[in-house]
Amino acid sequence: MFVGNSHILPVNQNECSLKREMTKKIEDLKDIAKEAPMVPGVYVMKNRIGKVIYIGKAKNIRSRVKSYFQNSKDLPPKTRILVSFIHDIDFLTTNTEAEAFLLEASLIKKHKPKYNIRLKDDRAYPYLHISLSHDFPRLYLTRKMKGSPKEYFGPFTSAFAVRETIKFLNRSFQIRDCSDHEFKSRKRPCMTHQIGRCTAPCVDYVTKEEYGEDISLVLKFLKGQKKMIIKDLEKKMQAAAANERFEEAGRLRDSLKALEHILQKQDVVKTKAEDVDVLGFYGGKEGVVVECLHIRGGIMIGHQDHFFSAANIVEGDEDIRDTITAFVMQYYQENLIPDHLFTPVDLGPDLKKLTAEVLYERAHKEVKVRYPQEEAGKNLVLMAMQNAKEAYKKHIQKIDEQKVALIEIQKKLKLKQLPRRIECYDISHFQGDSTVASQVVYIDGLPAKEFYRSYKIKTVSGIDDFLAMKEVLSRRLKRTDQDDPDLLVVDGGKGQLKLAREALKECDREDIAICSLAKARTESNFSSDEVKASMERVFLPGRDNPVMFYPASKSFQILTGIRDEAHRFAITFHRKLRDKKFITSSLDEISGLGTIRKKKLIDAFGTIEAIAQASEEELASIVSRNVAKNILIYFNK
Repeated sequence: MFVGNSHILPVNQNECSLKREMTKKIEDLKDIAKEAPMVPGVYVMKNRIGKVIYIGKAKNIRSRVKSYFQNSKDLPPKTRILVSFIHDIDFLTTNTEAEAFLLEASLIKKHKPKYNIRLKDDRAYPYLHISLSHDFPRLYLTRKMKGSPKEYFGPFTSAFAVRETIKFLNRSFQIRDCSDHEFKSRKRPCMTHQIGRCTAPCVDYVTKEEYGEDISLVLKFLKGQKKMIIKDLEKKMQAAAANERFEEAGRLRDSLKALEHILQKQDVVKTKAEDVDVLGFYGGKEGVVVECLHIRGGIMIGHQDHFFSAANIVEGDEDIRDTITAFVMQYYQENLIPDHLFTPVDLGPDLKKLTAEVLYERAHKEVKVRYPQEEAGKNLVLMAMQNAKEAYKKHIQKIDEQKVALIEIQKKLKLKQLPRRIECYDISHFQGDSTVASQVVYIDGLPAKEFYRSYKIKTVSGIDDFLAMKEVLSRRLKRTDQDDPDLLVVDGGKGQLKLAREALKECDREDIAICSLAKARTESNFSSDEVKASMERVFLPGRDNPVMFYPASKSFQILTGIRDEAHRFAITFHRKLRDKKFITSSLDEISGLGTIRKKKLIDAFGTIEAIAQASEEELASIVSRNVAKNILIYFNK
């Protein structure tokens, strides 16, 4: 690797050749940089196999890219490592710097470059959605926002909290909880109305205007206007009692009590801003945590932390302002954008203005981005900073635990290097049909879902897990778009291990460490209550006896965890293919049977044969009576 050292060391002929090759590559990259456009845009750096490893934005692309190759001694160590892997650079121009920010965030999400700060977990946080476009809106949980942001509230940290909030609001304000399909087909009130928890708009027991009054109370609650809700409910209760509508008055009284109870549990913060997100950070040699507090209507609804490894922080990203900006650009691609964003440091006039412009382009509203100076704002930032510090400690503790576990795996399996990247494979099929394989990857002991892969087995027919495993490993090891694993794990015993070794040999990759993990066995002679159970066993090439790990150890949990995850991933993919195969079948020929109804039938009965044997009553419980009759006619029943 060329890092621009001026002193001369003794080198052999191969090292000299490597240095000449590196020097020529740098000169070629300098020529590419000279041809870069002198306008705002994005530059995309690729390695020798064409994989994107870094994406950056710039006000002047040429000036920015040339800075990577001027004098390597002036570059930070991590940037020098990045430069050593660059083999080609692409340029994408934009009209403005704000557009460059937007494009960079989009490309980072798409390509997941190794050296960029990025939201690796790609978590989709739960939101509460109220379908205001419907005449009789309902509430439900969603993780994707479509349509007007005014219909969404959140994000919340817990899906459980969203569901409980929906239950409370439905119960307190008698909001319908049925699906739109059920709403359209309902002929008489359901049980929810009979127990006094819905006004039954599906059968016109309440007008659109009357139902809308309840929805307005829900919106006030979600916007934090609790005093207005209580006053409205009290007025309605008194009016109902005065007109001797005692049942309605009792319902309103119960709603008031429930409302007052839940409001007492909410964390109220002092801020003039209604919807505000507050950012905080804490960093060390392992990386940086960015914390985000979510305040809606003066109420703290949740917080989230995001850890960025130091390995992903290069060049300008070593400045916390760039880290904060990178987080904002990626996080608010899909999450709800607040009215106010409090930053933990002063971004400076240029960066603050640019961030606000990008958020405006996404939200189509003015977003005030600022470093708060008032006491209430400072206290919120301090709270975010403290939360970030605690989150950082937890992340480091977890990283340390993983390192200790990986060292134990290395020692017990006698590996030449620490197994930072572990890959596990599993086979799934149904009586030899629709055979698939899964590839699951753990990096530093944790799932790396961006590297998960599914394979359809092509050369093996019938039940033959051994040959299926051999095929998938051969296909994987011929690929160059992923790094080599430090350890390959196959699900099974000595037989699977033997076939996996043959695959490595055929690909000339016997240098890759491999093991197989066999599940625990239970034995019983049926004549006594005694049941014997064996431990999980790890088999190694050239060793007869398996390696055993203590079941409570972290190393054991990593190995069994990746095995179980590979099993889950394989079964999920297999079921998806099987369902697709079943759905695109003879059911297509039945009148009135669409994709959704076919899926419901398959979920309920499992196979086409079971559907064919079902009675009219059984079918009518899933689909309409007319469609049930069509199914019976088709199968000559």
